[in-house]
Amino acid sequence: MDRQALKKSKRWVVKLGSALLTNDGAGLNQAELAKWVAQMVSLREQGVEIIIVSSGAVAEGMKRLGWKTRPSALHELQAAAAIGQMGLVQAYESEFAKSGLRTAQILITHDDLSNRARYLNARSTIQTLVEHGVIPVINENDTVVTDEIRFGDNDTLAALTANLIGADVLVILTDQQGLYDANPRENPKAQLIQQAHVSRKDIEEMASPLGGALGRGGMYTKVMAAKRAARSGTATLIASGREQNVLPRLWSGELLGTLLVPDLEPMNARKQWLAGHLQVKGRLTLDAGAVKVLKQQGKSLLPVGVITLQGQFKRGEMVVCQDEHGVEVARGLVNYDYDEAQKILRQPSSRIEEILGYIDDESLIHRDNLVLL
Repeated sequence: MDRQALKKSKRWVVKLGSALLTNDGAGLNQAELAKWVAQMVSLREQGVEIIIVSSGAVAEGMKRLGWKTRPSALHELQAAAAIGQMGLVQAYESEFAKSGLRTAQILITHDDLSNRARYLNARSTIQTLVEHGVIPVINENDTVVTDEIRFGDNDTLAALTANLIGADVLVILTDQQGLYDANPRENPKAQLIQQAHVSRKDIEEMASPLGGALGRGGMYTKVMAAKRAARSGTATLIASGREQNVLPRLWSGELLGTLLVPDLEPMNARKQWLAGHLQVKGRLTLDAGAVKVLKQQGKSLLPVGVITLQGQFKRGEMVVCQDEHGVEVARGLVNYDYDEAQKILRQPSSRIEEILGYIDDESLIHRDNLVLL
């Protein structure tokens, strides 16, 4: 995809961060939100389907509670999110209604997307809303989420949403012009990267790992989000939300921000779901032979190729497969729990029944439940 091809794209996920929707964290900025809605209405008039991933609930809740600083206690953050969601949804609903458009609120956790049935339900719901001309407004369900099941930032949530509904374009709006070859806050000679393939190794090194005071994500999370979005063939635009009328200008092909183009074969739907798991329950260290078989032959992972195990995982849970240097090569759903896997480590599959007293599968991870990274 190039810039001109953006005009032909039909489904956009637009991620709006706290810095673009709030008065420096002191509640929602209604005037700014109205401008964003006007831009998205403009895209709708061009035939673009819009799905919004929106921050701002906690900041609005803090304002309503009279809190000046963001709390650190989980229960206080959840209370602020619960209160703030009311104002956030009301704001989107009232602004889109001026143009005769309807909105719907969807609150999800990573636990929802890790469960295959709930994942498919979420996808069907969003697809149905879009087909009926409704604009989904998606956010993490902060009121029930825990550190163990949170996405960590809305950049990640937006990327997984793009995978979920097969978006053509993911737009991540930020307070920076885009991705630079160095940190522009520290290096005045830093150059904006207008376009790059998402597989480029150096773009991760260019991205700053530090986020702003309001959000949880920095440029690094945005680059990683682009890599996740690419699994479904989605292109990612990282651009400044401070640019006037930025969304229609991006759609028209104007050279704003950074376009990260997917250049790898898109994964099928099940592989996307597997790759989207963030809740890793364990790690398997593989020998060189097993790594080669996975990468070059696409076969299942057998216990004979596994050197060590980490994590008290259970059957059916997600584990990471890494080489002897700690580099992740794959992840998948394991067929045996930790104690059983420990007993059959380095053993040929023909001995599994003899060692355990039964055999569930000859592989530790079947190739249908395994995705290469």
